[in-house]
Amino acid sequence: MKIIAVVVTYNRLELLKKNIRCLRANNPLTSIIVVNNGSTDGTWQWLSTQSDLHVITQENLGGSGGFYAGIKYAYEDDADFIWCMDDDVYPRENCLEQLLLAATNSSIGILTPRRMMDDKIYTNDFQKYNFSNPFTGIRRHKLKKQTIDATTDIVGTAFEGPLISRNVVRLVGLPNKDFFIFCDDTDYCLRTILAGYRILYVPSALMDKEHFFSADSRLEREKKKKWKRFYHIRNHAYLNHHYGKNIFVKYLRSWYEVIGQILVALVSPAYTFSDIPRFWKAYCNGINERLGTACE
Repeated sequence: MKIIAVVVTYNRLELLKKNIRCLRANNPLTSIIVVNNGSTDGTWQWLSTQSDLHVITQENLGGSGGFYAGIKYAYEDDADFIWCMDDDVYPRENCLEQLLLAATNSSIGILTPRRMMDDKIYTNDFQKYNFSNPFTGIRRHKLKKQTIDATTDIVGTAFEGPLISRNVVRLVGLPNKDFFIFCDDTDYCLRTILAGYRILYVPSALMDKEHFFSADSRLEREKKKKWKRFYHIRNHAYLNHHYGKNIFVKYLRSWYEVIGQILVALVSPAYTFSDIPRFWKAYCNGINERLGTACE
């Protein structure tokens, strides 16, 4: 059995080093692909000294572009399973073994670990999609509101440790690289479910997640993350429009989100008035299903 890990990184060399150390301790991992999204912090120089890693260097195409390239390479290299993650998660020593124990039949397309942050369960996994009711979110029956102690069916997870079967890639294809960041994992999981495969959450497979911004104030965190808001609005609007079952989900749910963000921008010192037309354009791009890396 050939299992290839795909790690996407951008300017987080110390986190990447820790991630790679953890991956090297996992068995039966065959090889590791690192997709370097144009890092400028010495990542390329360090990677060039690591003889056991296969490195794909490209311009910064975001997480979605990174996973597109890495999964494509792993699939073409005849991987039976592809283990995907960002550089800010750290699989514990037997994480991969525990995931594989749950791969009991061919209907299981993706297995995902339990993520821990500061020794507490961290999860954004969920069990139901909502594309019918515009007044509630896309992701329903979230695991963070439940006590889960056994392997459990879910319908959505993040690209933070999913073990993807070759059969899924063969039938579903590659992630949509044009999301840049956000929602590429949700979209891929939905396509997997629609193709008839199961996704399992495996709580015995443990992976630690880096805790960012823990010492920052709320305002400081918002300033650091505000550049991501465009993609958050646009990509959710895309999902609502692309998969929505009625006109209200296709247009109204995302309209609520962008109006809410514009109101926040009007009162929060983290934003300027120039952000407002960008947010509106994000909504328009999303409902017209225009993706890509540009946020202007």
